[in-house]
This record gives sequence, structure tokens and C-alpha cells, in this order.
Amino acid sequence: MSPSTIDKITVPHLIKMVQGGEKITMLTAYDATMARLVDEAGMDIILVGDSLGMVIQGHSNTLPVSIEELIYHTRCVAAGIKKSHLMADMPFMSYQASYEEAVKNAGLLLKAGAESVKLEGGEEMTDLVWYLTKIGIPVMGHIGLKPQSVHVMGGYKVQGKTKKEAQAVIEDAKMLEEAGVFSLLLEGIPIEVAEEITRSVHVPTIGIGSGPYCSGQVLVVYDLLGANSQFKPRFVKNYADFHSFAQNAIGNYIQEVKKGIFPAEEHGVHQSLVMVRGEKKG
Repeated sequence: MSPSTIDKITVPHLIKMVQGGEKITMLTAYDATMARLVDEAGMDIILVGDSLGMVIQGHSNTLPVSIEELIYHTRCVAAGIKKSHLMADMPFMSYQASYEEAVKNAGLLLKAGAESVKLEGGEEMTDLVWYLTKIGIPVMGHIGLKPQSVHVMGGYKVQGKTKKEAQAVIEDAKMLEEAGVFSLLLEGIPIEVAEEITRSVHVPTIGIGSGPYCSGQVLVVYDLLGANSQFKPRFVKNYADFHSFAQNAIGNYIQEVKKGIFPAEEHGVHQSLVMVRGEKKG
């Protein structure tokens, strides 16, 4: 069955898409209104990413985001989705402390509406991935540049540039596949390494800043829309200039209110019965 004819995109549908040679599309969303727009456009996967810590909350990294905040935003996004597959990030320290905490928090995300979860890490996360998938929680792995490890990496730097580093990332991918992930997110990996991983594993690979040879691509929706004119990393393509569009619209609103143009009478309602000194007239 073609993804265009199904009512809801599931994990098996995503796998079949790639097996049939179709690329997977994926975007972030953090609220019902944006989720509805992305869903209606035909997106395959909507990710409630811990990137909300930066683009919604204004932090310098994703580390401050809590599981409670991810649950809240997942619930909001779920309310706006009909067809897209809904995935939620597991934020920093929601799964690293113990299996019990990881299972509890992954379960809470599914109860909030997520249909799969994404967690960062390679070999060190294989046992957890195996356990989560065995109890019915679909997991996407996340390797390469791992934002939750920003302090260890010394910033947001491309991973796998040397032969040794590349081999380590490739091994992470293979071990995560063996552990049971249904897909892999490859972030900030050289094009050749991402291509090698995509050839070497039998699960879909979703790239961000990792070149064109992955099974699909993901971007932060605000980056795609060009909402932040100051943020222009190499891996992002702006498909719109929302910053200028919004500034013009808001500026027009300000001027019309100042000049008494808005609101006009057509933007309000008149009383159906004219009241004079508290009494009905006529």
C-alpha cells in the first residue's frame, strides 16, 4: 500500500517506503498549529525534538529540557496530527540514569501521543534499545553529532572526519541496528561516512547535515521556514523568508492600529437589539 493512500504512517510503512525506493521526509514541530500545517503538507514523520530548548525556550543548547516539557509538547503536537508518524525525543537524563527511568519516561511519551522515541548514543545504548523494543516501544537511534553530548564534543562539530572516528560511527550504527532500532538519525557526519552507513545497515537512515545519500532528511521547521535570519548553518536550506514576512505583517498591524485603520466596523459586530438606557428600543 502506498503511503499516500494510508490513513496513518506507522513504523512498518516507513520501512516499506525505503524498501520501495522512496525517501522519508521529517520535520520538527512543537505545537498543535505548526503540527497541523506540517501534517497537512504531507510530512512522513513529525519530531517533537529537544531542540525546543533552543528554538522555543531560547537556551544555548538542548540540555535544560525536561521530560515533563517533552511530554507537554508531545501532547500538543499529537492534537494537530492526523496522518504523520509522531516521534518524540527523549531529553537529557530522561534515559541515561537507569533502565527503569528510561522505560517509565518512554512510556509517558507514548501515553502523550508519540508513536516512537528517539535517543542519542551508540554502543553504550544498545542494551537499552534492545530492552525498549522488546517491550513494544519503537526506537530511532541518533549517532554522529549528539547535541546532548555538546560538552564532551567541545561544541557542535562534525563527527567521523578521521578514519578512526568514521569507523567508530559506522560500528555504532551496526550495533544499534542489531539492538533493534527501526531507524537511525545521522547528524553532522561526513557525506561519505553517512553513505557508507546507509549502505551497511538495513534500517532507514535520516540525515541532518550528513549529505544526500541517507534514506531521508530532517530539519527544524523554523530553519526550513527561515524564521531566524541570524541562524544560517551550512546544512540548512531556507525554503521561505518567514522572518521578513512576519516583520512586514507585524509592522503593518502596528501602523494600522496607530492610524485607526484596524479594526474597522467589519471586524466587529453590532447589537442585534439597540439598547437605550438599559431598555429595549422598539
